[in-house]
Amino acid sequence: MQNLLWPAVLTVGAGVSVLIQQALNANLRTELNSAAWSGFMSYFVGVVCMIVLAVAVRDPLPSAATIARVPVWAWSGGVFGAIFIGLSIVTIPKLGGAAYIALLVLGQMIAALAVDHFAWLGVQERPIDLPKMLGVALLIGGVFLIRR
Repeated sequence: MQNLLWPAVLTVGAGVSVLIQQALNANLRTELNSAAWSGFMSYFVGVVCMIVLAVAVRDPLPSAATIARVPVWAWSGGVFGAIFIGLSIVTIPKLGGAAYIALLVLGQMIAALAVDHFAWLGVQERPIDLPKMLGVALLIGGVFLIRR
């Protein structure tokens, strides 16, 4: 259990950052009057931060041969990130922070169960069972309680 404490704390921090990021993006959307430009700026600042991180930790640039070996589908993460950012910018002001996060986690859990069950995207197979389904049902109940 001790070896999971630090990753769990970091993951909670990532969850906090998701809400903060989306609330800031929604505010930027209001100021810019554009969800598209708000999302662009979010990604632009993120790219700058990642460049600074790569330089700070002295990560070498991948070689052309390494890049050529990467399957085409592996490059599509940014598309899903853009979908996430764009939808979040529009929905968080309508839902509020708590309902937004509750629904976000519900969507992530449903997708995660499918990915695990069918071993999609290179994830190890972990079949859906009754306790996992009960967990999803409890998440759905939590969404209703938060949104009421």
